[in-house]
Amino acid sequence: MPKDYAALPVDHIRRQDRAVEDEAWIVQFLTSAAVGTLASAYEGQPFINSNLFVYHPARRCIYLHTAHAGRTRANIEANPRVCFSVMAMGRLLPADEALEFSVEYESVVVFGQAVIVTDADEALCGLQLLLDKYAPHLQPGVDYRPPVSEELDRTAVYRIDIDTWTGKRKAVAADFPGAFDYDVRGQPDKH
Repeated sequence: MPKDYAALPVDHIRRQDRAVEDEAWIVQFLTSAAVGTLASAYEGQPFINSNLFVYHPARRCIYLHTAHAGRTRANIEANPRVCFSVMAMGRLLPADEALEFSVEYESVVVFGQAVIVTDADEALCGLQLLLDKYAPHLQPGVDYRPPVSEELDRTAVYRIDIDTWTGKRKAVAADFPGAFDYDVRGQPDKH
């Protein structure tokens, strides 16, 4: 009889040989990933959007922001349960049979509760953490004016309080026959 995957915990990984249990690796991956994808739902309708984000290790949470009003805010106000995913694609791995083609990858999936940050100090801190991550070469107060509380009327800051997470990766030998990088322009870059 097939497994009832719907009855398993959300953090169950089917391919245990690809599971990453090392929390330091998960933290490092969340810290360095450039873009994440937030999944929320409203009355059963899934909604997904890509976001810049920052992982806060001391609080074990993620900060992100969107427009002050919009679908993300409406969904989170109705249902704070969210899923957040980051991934990196490696080389494509050809095979003799189409079904056996594969890809190297790394990913982290976070499950938790999203909170609309209403405390101005925390919201400004979350925005500054985002700036520090994406513009580390620029200094607040020197290269730009830091975020101010009046700007919170135009942006919503969210905190994802992490309940659980999973890490997963697939890597093969450097000399894997025919492995190649995907070229976004449509031409494979063969090694």
